[in-house]
Amino acid sequence: MSLFYGIYVVLTSVLFVLALPYLLISIAITGKYRDHLAERLGWIPRRSLEKLTGQPRIWLHAVSLGEVKVAEALIASLRKKIPGCAVLLSTTTRHGRDLAESICKGDIPVIYMPVDVAFCVRKALLSVKPRAVVFVETEIWPVCVFEARRLNIHVAMINGRISPRSFPSYRRLRPFFTSVLRHFSFFSMIQPEDQERIVAIGAPREKTVVNGNAKYEMLPAGLSPDAETKMRSALQLPEDARVVVAGSTRAGEEELILDAYGRVLEQFPDAFLVIAPRHIERAAAIGSLVRQKGYDVDFRSRISGPEKKRRSRIVILDTFGELFHTYSLATVVFCGASLVPLGGQNPLEPAIWGKPVFFGPFMEDFPDARELLEAEGGGMTVPDARCLAEEILRLFSAPDQCRAVGERAKMAVFKHRGAADKHARVIEKILFPSRNS
Repeated sequence: MSLFYGIYVVLTSVLFVLALPYLLISIAITGKYRDHLAERLGWIPRRSLEKLTGQPRIWLHAVSLGEVKVAEALIASLRKKIPGCAVLLSTTTRHGRDLAESICKGDIPVIYMPVDVAFCVRKALLSVKPRAVVFVETEIWPVCVFEARRLNIHVAMINGRISPRSFPSYRRLRPFFTSVLRHFSFFSMIQPEDQERIVAIGAPREKTVVNGNAKYEMLPAGLSPDAETKMRSALQLPEDARVVVAGSTRAGEEELILDAYGRVLEQFPDAFLVIAPRHIERAAAIGSLVRQKGYDVDFRSRISGPEKKRRSRIVILDTFGELFHTYSLATVVFCGASLVPLGGQNPLEPAIWGKPVFFGPFMEDFPDARELLEAEGGGMTVPDARCLAEEILRLFSAPDQCRAVGERAKMAVFKHRGAADKHARVIEKILFPSRNS
């Protein structure tokens, strides 16, 4: 055990003991975290353990929504490569758990990841008895890593990425992370830049490989042939409508999008705009902004049903779980969190529907997806509202070109499938080093 790790264990254990009474009081008063508290403290439910009937046991950890989607693809590949394996899936967030349970349908046990404190982690590992603990994407839980290796459990990072924004923080703590990363059996990273960054913060280069992004894998499976018809009916949009969908927007972007939309209306006064904020609790504030700009606005939740009529050409999507299918009716798409420095959102979700995709200059969290679409001619970076308007007008004025760009975006996603199988092969080789797969 290194000095840095010993300090970390002592510090986290002391903080946990000090915080526990306040946490219990807070739970008693507010009820928050009451459900599944035992899991977070390391007690794995018996019903979950009873589902682990196969061998080897593989514990996948996926923090939230995006990582769970990767885990879904990885599980499908693992079942092909290691028939009979038993998988347990842990998450950290409520939304992540909900998605995991809907995907697993009771077939695979889903739990909350125990807090990274030695007692809690060790108890959970001794209960599950996995052959491997696999962290999806940028997950480094030091105590879990160390306790797993003490129990001769393999540890791997799959679909790994280190974003440019987080890299400086990791690098400042390089001595600590070096002491943790040396306990990993392997790192299967998304792209070469991620490989270089993980090596720079202490991972042994000989334990790293680049295998692409498994987030591509399940996107085609989500396509629905009647999605466009349903969403067009729900939003009451004409069949031939020109529609701009701005997805997962963040504070500071909506005003820029409305400025671009105003320019579009000068040439195409019948164009529609659908704004889907990343956090729907901001919907009312966005509605006020739209009115300040002089436009009427409708909310998706208020125009559902035959008696409720859409009044405006601007609709705010203030409902959960509909954005992916809303992309199906778009003429062009803008991917949010990218005109402001927040790392962007996944541009492949609209791309798989065959839509031209625009994004701002701040796509640090999805560099591979951005590069993929730009290289294939299916996506474009727009630095500001003026450029966004110009590009929308260009494609609105050339419908055949617009369709061609969208088709290139879709083909770009399909051409780069197979990453999940490559990541699964890494796990297979860790567990069965003598296999030639």
